[in-house]
Amino acid sequence: MGARFEVVVEAGNLRSGSQTAVHFPHRWTEQGVNVEAKFTGAHLLHLSIAGCVLNDLYREAANFGIQVDGVRVLASGSFDDQWASTGITYTVEVSSSASDADVARLIAAVDDVAEIPRAIRAGAPVRRIA
Repeated sequence: MGARFEVVVEAGNLRSGSQTAVHFPHRWTEQGVNVEAKFTGAHLLHLSIAGCVLNDLYREAANFGIQVDGVRVLASGSFDDQWASTGITYTVEVSSSASDADVARLIAAVDDVAEIPRAIRAGAPVRRIA
């Protein structure tokens, strides 16, 4: 296919002012989360990863005692001619007064514990019932 299906989720002081972003309330941020994504299955798959990583960054930051002022996660990937994923990548930007080393440790911990990326990495059967 070659096309990249890219999504962005943003919270706190890293939220953009994009007019195309959709806004959602969020448990850990007063201003909520902005989502920039098209509504296709491919985008939603990638959005599940970006959203999970953003949520888990806030959750784990609280466990680490790190103040997070903003988060931006970009997830993207492509598919082959049979619509099998060729892989999903994501990048993370965190705005925090914590040291770069502490933020790097936080991001690494989230990469290990984030539930949706872990589930996709492990694979799972998907089947229609009834």
